[in-house]
Amino acid sequence: MPRGRLRVYLGAAPGVGKTFAMLGEGRRAKERGRDVVVGLVETHGRLHTEELLEGMEVIPRRRLVHRGATFTELDVDAVIARAPKIVLIDELAHTNVPGSRNVKRWQDIEQILDAGINVISTVNVQHLESLNDVVQQITGVPQRETVPDEVVRRADQIELVDMSPEALRRRMAHGNVYAPEKVDAALSNYFRVGNLTALRELALLWAAGKVDEQLDRYRADHGIATTWEARERVVVALTGGPEGDTLVRRAARVAARTKGADLLAVHVTRADGLSGGDPASLSRQRTLVESLGGTYHQVVGDDIPRALLDFARGVNATQLVLGASRRGRFAQILSRGVGVETTALSGSIDVHMITHDEVRKGRRRPERHRAALTGPRRLTGWIVAVVGVPALTAALIPFRNDLSLPSEILFFLVMTVGVALIGGMWPAITAAVGGSLLLNFFFTPPVGEFTISDPENLFALIVFVLVAAAVSTIVDLAARRTREAARATADAEVLSTLAGHVLRGESAVSTLLTRLRETFALISVTLLERLPDTGGAPDDQTDPAAWRVVATSGGTPCTTPSEGDTDVVVDEDLVLAARGGLLNASDRRVLEAFAAEIAVALRQQRLEEQADRAKPLAEADRMRTALLAAVSHDLRTPLASAKAAVESLRNDEIDWSPEDHRELLATADESLARLDRLVANLLDMSRLQAGVLGLALQAVALEEVVPRSIDDLGPLRERVEGDISIELPEIAADPALLERVLVNLMANAIRYSPPEAKVLITASRHGDQVEIRVIDRGPGIPPDAHDRVFLPFQRLGDRDNHTGVGLGLALSRGLAEAMGGTLVPDETPGGGLTMILALPLFSRTVTM
Repeated sequence: MPRGRLRVYLGAAPGVGKTFAMLGEGRRAKERGRDVVVGLVETHGRLHTEELLEGMEVIPRRRLVHRGATFTELDVDAVIARAPKIVLIDELAHTNVPGSRNVKRWQDIEQILDAGINVISTVNVQHLESLNDVVQQITGVPQRETVPDEVVRRADQIELVDMSPEALRRRMAHGNVYAPEKVDAALSNYFRVGNLTALRELALLWAAGKVDEQLDRYRADHGIATTWEARERVVVALTGGPEGDTLVRRAARVAARTKGADLLAVHVTRADGLSGGDPASLSRQRTLVESLGGTYHQVVGDDIPRALLDFARGVNATQLVLGASRRGRFAQILSRGVGVETTALSGSIDVHMITHDEVRKGRRRPERHRAALTGPRRLTGWIVAVVGVPALTAALIPFRNDLSLPSEILFFLVMTVGVALIGGMWPAITAAVGGSLLLNFFFTPPVGEFTISDPENLFALIVFVLVAAAVSTIVDLAARRTREAARATADAEVLSTLAGHVLRGESAVSTLLTRLRETFALISVTLLERLPDTGGAPDDQTDPAAWRVVATSGGTPCTTPSEGDTDVVVDEDLVLAARGGLLNASDRRVLEAFAAEIAVALRQQRLEEQADRAKPLAEADRMRTALLAAVSHDLRTPLASAKAAVESLRNDEIDWSPEDHRELLATADESLARLDRLVANLLDMSRLQAGVLGLALQAVALEEVVPRSIDDLGPLRERVEGDISIELPEIAADPALLERVLVNLMANAIRYSPPEAKVLITASRHGDQVEIRVIDRGPGIPPDAHDRVFLPFQRLGDRDNHTGVGLGLALSRGLAEAMGGTLVPDETPGGGLTMILALPLFSRTVTM
């Protein structure tokens, strides 16, 4: 079954008439005899919209109950079972009520389309996923219902329902959009003229993008290569030279003259894959293009003018920006150049030739190729050519009456090929020319003269020279390609090693500098950063006061870029300077790859440092936020209780009985004690975090501290049993802080223990520590939450917040660690939680 077709009416804002247009199209299709039904339409009480529904077949909605309320949604099964030719479904971005067949209405529509039913739907531009945040910035109203752009772009037809802001506001004022009581608020907020104008532009631009896609597809399907000036597209050609920045900015200004014009930058790479431009300059220019809202592209082609024009026509460009030639006058006489050739072939594309500071300065000479063969090998070739050819002549002279000229030529050809294999092209050509002269003088009639009587012998000698030259050239080229392949292999291995370091997380700046120095056997490698407010003048390259050393590896670092034998500009503020000899172009490409990775590593390192500096601030902010949230209730509760008790006691109109009087006093006393504990805990927690908590470690006997701690619990002390042996050794602790810890632990255990169960506190020695155990029979906590219970202002599950701010366990662990001990939870056998407080034994070496 063929898939149905989707038609979408796109509007800039509610009320522009999308639903009205959809219903109008549905009625026209019905009048033409098409089977049309209404799947779901939201009229929002608009009279004219309701009038269009009259006489239309409407599919009953599906009813759903959610949280006690009844909602209606599109009945997908009913629509598919009805199987109309066309179904009208409003609000494409709608989110369905939980329990529906799909989460989103556009998913319902996809299933209906799969069933072969055509769908007409509506959507506003603010519901498109890519524009949702932009719309919120414009209107200040978040849109929680969105639809992926791709769903709308896949529609077979998109029709923009447009209306001027003034017309829409008039429609609202007449009550055709919202109820009268909502009109004033809407007009003064969401439906302001500025908001509506911006939304209208977004809708027009988004629809224009869809039209561009359709146009590109049409031109591709019909093989149309000529430019259609439906939209301005400016292409700027980059060579990687210093003039690139000027060309990019000029092209951006050309594109800015036309609203909605596109900017594209392109660099043509040779077919051998080697870029003719400076990779660092191309990288910087690519960043510049993208910062100006353009896109960067790279194409391959040996014929640069045709490659540029093929790209420009492929993207339907209307204008092409080129830089004026950097070649000298003599070079322009010999060749027209890229600019002239491109202009001649451009056809309907306008070509702009932009002048710049580099005009006629000449191109930077390419690096001279190293000799394909080694020096000793070439020297051997010259020796064989100079000595071997005369020696061969002397050896063949006694046999010249027995050998024919072709045989003698073959001997000299073998000698020439041998020279080519040993020494390369020039020794072989020398051997070929010398051999031809010797053949002419000693073996070609008339012998003893540099003349040839037989034309056939002349032809044989010419062929001999050509074959010798061809063989020597091929040998030289093969040797050169072998060297280049070896060099490329070495570069690939270096880059592969660099990538491996990055993947293994070894991309620290110092590590990369060391790897770079080792790779090229450099004396030192230094990363320099320009100091702020130095102006960036050219003479800064030699001014040590304008630079600072970020990192270095090796010997004496460079203090300025000019001190290095080789320097690579990473960006406007970073330069990599290397000592140890000049590097050729192929080495520079690898060096620039290292430089780029070092810059990334530096940025990552600084981001991590910023994150580390921000982490304490964030933690402090989180603590302050949690503290304010917690104490907002917990400070008020005891204060309110104490205040109510005191005010009741001061009320002379009520004659309180002695029992009531004691109870009110007890309430006030308990509330104030609770407030005192809360404030003390907060102060101690603050001192712990600030590292200023005063400690007075001394010898402490547990049999003295534990009873006092139990007494501090007040009425709750009846629920605690102590089992502390008097034979336990003394521990090193602050008695007051230890008492606070024990009170917090026991109070926490009591809070979570069943009313009939008692909390047990025991102690025993383990090595050089004494472990104090506070054991309860409560619900316990899972092992994965053991550390979470020690977070300030939190409890497991954040329940029972009315009983305190959750500082008890956090403070207890902090105090225990401050005294050199530990506090860890453990499971109580049979159920419950055991808090284990371990403190060191007292020693006379403990600082008092």
